[in-house]
Amino acid sequence: MNGRGLAADGTIAREGALARVPAEFAPVVEAARAGVASAFGGRLHSGYLYGSIPRGTAVPGVSDLDLLLALREEPTAADRADAQVLGTALDAAFPQIDGVGVLLFSVRTLLSDLERHDLGFFVACLCTPLLGADLAERLPRYRPTGLVARETNGDLGLALPAWRARAVAAATAEAGASAQAEAEAEAERRRLGRAVGRRLVRTGFTLVMPRWGGWTSDLDTSAAVFGRYYPERAEQMRVAAATGRRPSGSPDVLGMLLDDLAPWLAAEYTALHGVKAPRP
Repeated sequence: MNGRGLAADGTIAREGALARVPAEFAPVVEAARAGVASAFGGRLHSGYLYGSIPRGTAVPGVSDLDLLLALREEPTAADRADAQVLGTALDAAFPQIDGVGVLLFSVRTLLSDLERHDLGFFVACLCTPLLGADLAERLPRYRPTGLVARETNGDLGLALPAWRARAVAAATAEAGASAQAEAEAEAERRRLGRAVGRRLVRTGFTLVMPRWGGWTSDLDTSAAVFGRYYPERAEQMRVAAATGRRPSGSPDVLGMLLDDLAPWLAAEYTALHGVKAPRP
């Protein structure tokens, strides 16, 4: 891998590896491996890690554990319930992690033509094999193109209404409420800020990715690369990266992200790359 995340042939190199998992998180990964195998058994085709843990950049007590599971059939309500139970158990057992996310998809969906440059790209380039046969062997090698940009983040505008509704709900719950309700509202703003900050930084990076000619998932690097092309928005993107790492719960920061940076970014993205192919 070169300094821009590319292999020698110019394709995007897979960014994570089990060998890069920090020692503090090795027990978490082994417990996740055992837990996934026990919970899903023959329903599981393959399991993957993604995020900061397999990239080797995870911070104990701050980083979350991210898993993607490829099931042999379409996920059911029972599958999602099992994933929730597994995630809750891992989160409670290991103080090294702050939350667990488990994505569930069928093999058919992950390998479909519709998802070739979105979920397929995600598995092939951003996911680290943990269990089972690696689906990346059945997917193409990817380059930092406008097509990848469009299909990975060309739907930011669709997320804005739900984010704003969550922010309004948190503000409404906090107004004139008890101390406990205020604390819960602030916790919801932190959760929302973390999700929004990460998504905006990743979208900002893929906006300029074809011009930069490389790939990174690091939030700070992504924000810095974006700032080279949009210096007038660089500080806002830096704040988004900081919020994605350590959300403060500040209504002012969340308001800036949702009411200024996000709508501008969605419009700029559509103008440059178009809107991703609609999903059924």
